[in-house]
Amino acid sequence: MPITPATLRNANSSEQDYLWTLNFGPQHPATHTTLRIVLKLDGERVVDAIPDIGYLHSGFEKIGEHLDYNQYVTVTDRMNYISPIANNVAWHHAVEKLLGIELTPRCKYIRTLICELARISDHLLSTGAMGLDVGAFTFFLYAFYQREKIYDIFETLCGARFTNSYTRVGGVMHDITPLVIEKVRAFLREFPKTIDEMEKLVNRNRIFVDRMKGVGVLTREEAINRSATGPVARASGVTRDLRKDEPYLAYKDLDFQVCCAKAGDCFARYYVRIAEMRESLKLVAQAVENIPAGPVNVGVDERAILPTKQQVYQTIEGTITHFELVMTNRGFTVPNDESYGAIEAPNGELGFYLAGDGSDVAYRARCRPPSFIHFSMFPQLIRGHTLSDVVAVLGSLNIIAAELDR
Repeated sequence: MPITPATLRNANSSEQDYLWTLNFGPQHPATHTTLRIVLKLDGERVVDAIPDIGYLHSGFEKIGEHLDYNQYVTVTDRMNYISPIANNVAWHHAVEKLLGIELTPRCKYIRTLICELARISDHLLSTGAMGLDVGAFTFFLYAFYQREKIYDIFETLCGARFTNSYTRVGGVMHDITPLVIEKVRAFLREFPKTIDEMEKLVNRNRIFVDRMKGVGVLTREEAINRSATGPVARASGVTRDLRKDEPYLAYKDLDFQVCCAKAGDCFARYYVRIAEMRESLKLVAQAVENIPAGPVNVGVDERAILPTKQQVYQTIEGTITHFELVMTNRGFTVPNDESYGAIEAPNGELGFYLAGDGSDVAYRARCRPPSFIHFSMFPQLIRGHTLSDVVAVLGSLNIIAAELDR
């Protein structure tokens, strides 16, 4: 007779006497070497899960209190490193809200465009890695090939494929070029076929469906009570999307639908991301064909962004602004106030709380990362499932360790 946890139990033993303790990560392919979960197992069944965070802690928030509002954009690239350019937008969205800066129409459209490309890139990795974790390797290759196309667009836009650091207070690094627009249009032509092929690979695949459906169910009430946002919340029927509910940038001018599901399981979270990529394609197409003319940065009178060389050499305002921004700390007019600004990032609500003290460096900088909120739900979602379901639930939440630990 084989020895199992059940045969080891007796009338005098407590529950803890027959539970196995298993370290899932951080040295595990599905945890990307930075997540650790201490599992309590009754055989193959998960009784409890204890998340252990901090393996990628970098003090990102404290750094925000030592770098000025433009310098810190390089740090945001290292948070959710799957869609870093969206982090750039989120940070400067909060800063501009604190400073009371209104962006130019052209800048709003450019930022909207890059945010939606970042959303597609993030969802491609999320769904691709989710498929890989449950055995769909070909599906993973389809996703990553298209991510390279988006990297090419970003490289043409700002010179960096990965850590973009593209936004600035009151604008962006530089204007979008015709070559970028040409590459975006090529991507819009090619990518829909890839989504169709990805869905054909797994939507009716018996193994994929059995591994995902009915696993890690998050009800609508629990999603609201536990502050879930983004695809995780919308897969449970929560119809909240900051692009619709609290419009920013150019979203109020564009037509798109909020993608939702009701099941709240791993398959619903996968399918909401697939549907969101299709909606993002619509947004990218509208944004790239309707970019307004005009400057991408606010005027020199705002004293917030470096003026062009022509303004420096030919106007006294440009010369003074350049001097104050480069040589002194009098560039930004920062109120002694506090504000919170958030965007609908690919993973959910990404917000920054800032407290200004009159200087060009934040007195306090704090982040509201969706990964931290969602990882806290993991124990509830995995209890009662088997050990093999851990990778499916974890992949469906798309936890990014640097955003989680900060």
